[in-house]
This record gives sequence, structure tokens and C-alpha cells, in this order.
Amino acid sequence: MQTRSKRPLTLRDVSEASGVSEMTVSRVLRNKGDVSAATREKVKDAARMLGYVPNKIAGALASQRVNLVAVVIPSLKNMVFPEVLSGISEELDDTGLQPVVGVTDYQPEKEEKVLFEMLSWRPSGVIVAGLEHSDASRAMLMQSGIPVVEIMDTDGEPIDTAVGISHRRAGRVMAEAILAAGYKRIGFMGTKMPLDHRARKRFEGFTQTLAKGGIEIADQEFYSGGSALAKGREMTDAMLNRTPDLDFLYYSNDMIGAGGLMCLQDRGIDIPGSIGLAGFNGVDLLDGLSHQLATMDACRFEIGQTAARIIAARNAEGAADEGQVVELEPTLTFGDTLRKG
Repeated sequence: MQTRSKRPLTLRDVSEASGVSEMTVSRVLRNKGDVSAATREKVKDAARMLGYVPNKIAGALASQRVNLVAVVIPSLKNMVFPEVLSGISEELDDTGLQPVVGVTDYQPEKEEKVLFEMLSWRPSGVIVAGLEHSDASRAMLMQSGIPVVEIMDTDGEPIDTAVGISHRRAGRVMAEAILAAGYKRIGFMGTKMPLDHRARKRFEGFTQTLAKGGIEIADQEFYSGGSALAKGREMTDAMLNRTPDLDFLYYSNDMIGAGGLMCLQDRGIDIPGSIGLAGFNGVDLLDGLSHQLATMDACRFEIGQTAARIIAARNAEGAADEGQVVELEPTLTFGDTLRKG
């Protein structure tokens, strides 16, 4: 396993890796001067491989850091992340540290650009969603020399520190509750998963647990785009037309689950007698529905608070407790849409 750097990389490191002078490296990385295309490519490849990020405050501050905490999240449209940001902001209020947010839209290449720009200002820490990153992003975080907290997920190996929940366990717990309630014909609806790693892990835990109980998913559908009520209604209607004997519907998030609930109510279906359903995230906005949706709370606010607390402590105390994994435990709420076994 690659070792985390205790100091930021310098021009000299890139110079030695690329075999050109520090002055040439500086020209290439500042996009200045007359340097051949081949040399430029050699320098950029070396910088990317090392995880080098230029220091935009070099010589300006004695500490070589600014009192900013870089927070990198995949979306502001998803209702999950504003609550995470609230936890971070509240925890940092009296620390002198300020969060600054970058959004990646679940795109690895955009995460690279956001991290490159944020790290070039030498923040006092990084809070980044997820454990999966491109090689370039991982190298930048490994070589940053600052505290890094990966949030939302604990199913994997953190670069430095992780705070979140086990999504595989969340999927298992939901599957166990569905099996205990006696449901057997189960449909699943969720986001396309190659880039939504946390949804994929919940799905893995869910299907593996069902399989142990002798049950296979009877129908499934995946979509891309925002988590919308309309999309939940549309997918649910199509699935019930396609597979009318389903007796349970599991959704990867509460918003499409709420759309599914509306579809079932429009059809006059008995919930949870004829068909049960459940989502994920514990979105407070849906508390006013006629039926409380079965769901699991993802501990969003607490994750933000805990991550910010770790960053603040590492800056104040200089602690070096890398490798720490803080796993929070979400609560299953049966609501009105899942029978208790």
C-alpha cells in the first residue's frame, strides 16, 4: 500500500521524476515559456504520477496553509449533501476554519479538477465524499501532506481517515427485514451504479442477503439523473405493468420511493398488505406523506460533524491518527409501508 506523504511535493520532486530542470518544470506547470510539446508531456506525466499540485500561496504565508477546509461532494441537487454540509459548518463555526465546497457531479475527471484547484491553495484539510477515486485524485490526496477525511462510506480502505456507514450492511439489514415480513416477489429501482458506488454496495448487500434466503430479484430498473418523484412514479408504473405479481418494491433512495408510493396509491393498492416498499436516506421532507415510507437514516448530519471535528482536532493538536475509521450505525424505520416480521 502506498504511504501517505508527511510533506507536500516540490518542484524538485517533479524535476527528478521527469529528468528536466526545476525551471523547466515551473514553466510547464505555469504554462509559460518556450518548452517543447514532448517535454511538456513528460513533465505533466511525472506530476500526475506523483500527485503533485502547485502551491499558489508559496512564500505568501509562513504556515504555508490557509484556514479553509476543502469539501468535495458529488451533488448539491441530492438532498443528502446539504445536511452533511450543515454538520460540517456547525462543527467548524468556532474553530477559525471555513469550509469551501466543490461539486463533482459524480464524474471522476471533474473530481480531479476540483481537487487540483483546491489543493493548490493548501487548505487545512480535505473532506471528500466516497472511497473510490481516480489514480490521479488518489495520488494528489496521498501526497497532500494535510488531513484527509473520506465520508459517507466505510466499505473500503481509506487514504487517511473515513467517516460514514457501511452501505453493504445497510442493504443486508433492509433485506433481512423484508424476508422476515414474508415478502417474496421483490422489485428494485435505483440509480445507474458504475459511478454511484454507495448505491452499488447497498444493492450488493441487499441481493446477497436475499439470495441466502432463497429469493432472487424478480425485476429491476436503473436510471440516470436526479432523484425525482416523477421518475419514481414512472418506473414503478412500468415495473408493475411488466411484473404485476410483485409484492415488494425497494428503491435506492427515498425520493423515487415516494414517487412509487404515489403510483401505488393511484392504483388503489393496499400498502403494505398487497405491496410493501422502502427507500433509503430518511429524508425529513417526506414526513408529510399520507404513508410514512420505510427507510434507513444515513446519519448525514452526524457524518459531517464528525469529519469536521477530526479535521479541526488534527489542526489544533497536530495529531496523526491516520487509518481511523468511524462507522456510524443507521436506523431502520418501518414506517407504514413495511410489515414488521
